Formats: sequence, C-alpha cells, structure tokens
Amino acid sequence: MSLQTETALPKAAPRSARLGLRTTPEQETVLRRAAEVSHKSLTDFILDAACEAAEQTLLDQRLFIVSGSQYQALLDMLDRPESDNAGLAALFSRPAPWANR
Repeated sequence: MSLQTETALPKAAPRSARLGLRTTPEQETVLRRAAEVSHKSLTDFILDAACEAAEQTLLDQRLFIVSGSQYQALLDMLDRPESDNAGLAALFSRPAPWANR
C-alpha cells in the first residue's frame, strides 16, 4: 500500500538529498543480507523499507493537521444536506457477512 501525496516523488526522480545512517555491525549484516535476497542495492532496500514504514506511520495518524481553508472545506462538506446513494443503501440492506456465524 502506498500513500499518494503531493510530495510523493516518482520512482525515476533523481536522488539529490543525502541521509546519514549509523548501524551496529550486526544490523549492517542483516540489512545487506536482506537487500541481497531482495535483489536490491543496499540503498534501494533501506529506502524502500524506510519509506514503507514512514507511509504506514502517516496513515496511522490520529491527528490530522490541515490548513484553515482545508478545515473550512471539510466543515462545508459536513454542513451540506445528504444525498441519496443507491450503492450505499444496497450495501446496508444486506446482512453483514459476520452476522451468520
């Protein structure tokens, strides 16, 4: 699962930022072995794993920080009268799959 945001870079984007990383010898060995069995360079393996963890962390956020205009847009949406949604009505008319267990 990938978080698609305005700041997400395409895979082909050139890398210009540098990050430093210090590990124990044991951590380095594990990372190198995992990269090798994944058929990735050490850099690609670490970046992929770190970005996946970062995206999951962001998706798990409970507090969302938005601009004033984004917050107002949400309030405006919530204040609008509801509209008919045939698909949603059909979904709720069926029994829940776990109800028959």
